[in-house]
Amino acid sequence: MGSVDVNPPNADIHITNHGSDWLWAVFAIMTVSMMGMFVWSHMRPRGTRFFHNIALIVLTVSTIAYFSMASDLGATPITTEFRATGTRQIWYVRYIQWFINFPLLLVLILTATGLALTDILTIAFWAWVVVVCGLVGALVRSSYKWGYYVFGLVAFVYIWIAILGFGPHTTSNAGDGMRSGYIQGSGFVVLITLLYPIAWACSEGANVISPTSEMVWYGILDLLLGPFFLFFFVFGIRNIEYDSFGLQSWKYSDTAATAATTSATPAATFAPAANGSGPTTATAPNITQAAPASDTCSTSPGTSTETAASGPTTTSV
Repeated sequence: MGSVDVNPPNADIHITNHGSDWLWAVFAIMTVSMMGMFVWSHMRPRGTRFFHNIALIVLTVSTIAYFSMASDLGATPITTEFRATGTRQIWYVRYIQWFINFPLLLVLILTATGLALTDILTIAFWAWVVVVCGLVGALVRSSYKWGYYVFGLVAFVYIWIAILGFGPHTTSNAGDGMRSGYIQGSGFVVLITLLYPIAWACSEGANVISPTSEMVWYGILDLLLGPFFLFFFVFGIRNIEYDSFGLQSWKYSDTAATAATTSATPAATFAPAANGSGPTTATAPNITQAAPASDTCSTSPGTSTETAASGPTTTSV
């Protein structure tokens, strides 16, 4: 008994048991990839896991999403506009997956460039626009869905321009090796993401292909953009100095080192000015020494001289 039998479809046009079997296969690949990335991430020193952890998040979200779809869960029926009368399964759980993963994927590859953080976050915002417009358009029963499709395409075009145009022309401390690797990886990402709008138009949009064919199409794209690309990208930057990316860790050892450096910095004290016009700022080293008996300590010019009491005293110079 398959998942479609256990969890009956809620729409007239739905996936078959063969489609569910394919989704279980994708789920298995995502699960193995997630566990592999988890192990790889923990083999890295703390503070150098930024790219590995983002890849781990993406694979974890994909694993949960494909478990839901393989179980025939996470869909809602929407009346079709073209070709056939009735309702079709619209998988909102897939859009939840993309809403989390697509911006993270862009952050992953753009962090390896010299783009400013504000630019990276702006590009990530347009990724949210793409996903939200795709979801809303899929849930609309009338031809107005194609308006959201156009909005999503415009956002996609901006992302493609940013990846291929802005990223390669920035200055990165990672060197030319990282630049060439980024150009190859970004080209692959753009090529794969070009196929997502086409898949949407043929499935949720125009109802040209069946939900099972839709699952096969999206599944291949998610596998290419998920495990395949993530392992390729993370493996490609394994020998690059992590500090060249400008990323800093807030682990305890770094904080302790910073505190030690701060405590070793000479303290600023106030001393009277030589002309008596007012206090000036002087820096005194943090040194404590014992003054011998009957030693005379003089202050700055213009002040009185005192003779220390007998016996050793401690003064700060």
